Amino acid sequence: MKILVTEPILQRFRDVLNTPGHEWVFSDDPAEAPGTHVLVSGQASADLIRACGDDLRLVQVTGAGYEKIDLAALPPNVELANTFHHGRSIAEHVIMVSMMLLRHVPRAGRELGGGTWRTVMTDPTLPFGEVLAGRTIGLVGFGEIGSQVAALAGALGLRVRAVRHSGRPAPGVEWMGTSEQLPELLGSSDIVVVTVPLSDATRGLIDATALKTMRPGAILVNVARGAVVDEQALHDALSHGTIGGAAIDVWWRDPRGPGSPPPSHLDFTGFDNVVLTPHQSGHTDETFRGRAHDIVANIEALEHGRPLKNSITR
Repeated sequence: MKILVTEPILQRFRDVLNTPGHEWVFSDDPAEAPGTHVLVSGQASADLIRACGDDLRLVQVTGAGYEKIDLAALPPNVELANTFHHGRSIAEHVIMVSMMLLRHVPRAGRELGGGTWRTVMTDPTLPFGEVLAGRTIGLVGFGEIGSQVAALAGALGLRVRAVRHSGRPAPGVEWMGTSEQLPELLGSSDIVVVTVPLSDATRGLIDATALKTMRPGAILVNVARGAVVDEQALHDALSHGTIGGAAIDVWWRDPRGPGSPPPSHLDFTGFDNVVLTPHQSGHTDETFRGRAHDIVANIEALEHGRPLKNSITR
């Protein structure tokens, strides 16, 4: 089979992907698409799908989210699958940025870089740092990421609360609510972690009202999609000090290409209680190597008529 891989990052894992017996093409040039049996991509337009032609049998998404695949353009006989492996990496990121905010690392780093040495030993007006143990972490969504965060948080002595659509209890979670009980979660958590996928139902879920429901000193960590959190409302909450801080890993725009707009039209760089990262919480070798193995396994399953892993029903 001909396999077209459009994601440049997967070229680093050719040692896993280049299985014998298939033609592997690593390119994002649509001219390479004709005759493709398996399209491995994080985004596929209708034009790219049509360019693959009638031989196309599988679109293998290179991550969990498939909102950038034009599902309407996929013929009914073409299968769709995704892959994960990012849960542990993102969970460790959540714990890391939470610690940074509780220990005031953004402020200390900014001051030290400017030549100022200031600690609670030298300035009695500075607040003390805080430990994680004994605090409450609230998870908005409880899929792979949420469950991994819960496991790490519990091991570190945090109380774990969560909401998910079903409200079904989970091990290690002391309280699980339904989506309708989000305000209760927000009002009872010291750290709120947003992990839900982006959909019409979750777009703008964390809006001005939700942010006002949070405790005044609570931290918001978004590792889902930027649009799940209202951009202006978050900036206002940080500007007015109505929440304790935020860690933003996912943004409202994707500034990859030259001349692209910035990740936000608002300036989040001037806050001392914000940790900013460029959507890298899941970017570990373990994440992408695991995904590469999943891709190979699904290609072998397709070749031999076996069920695919993480097949998506459309």
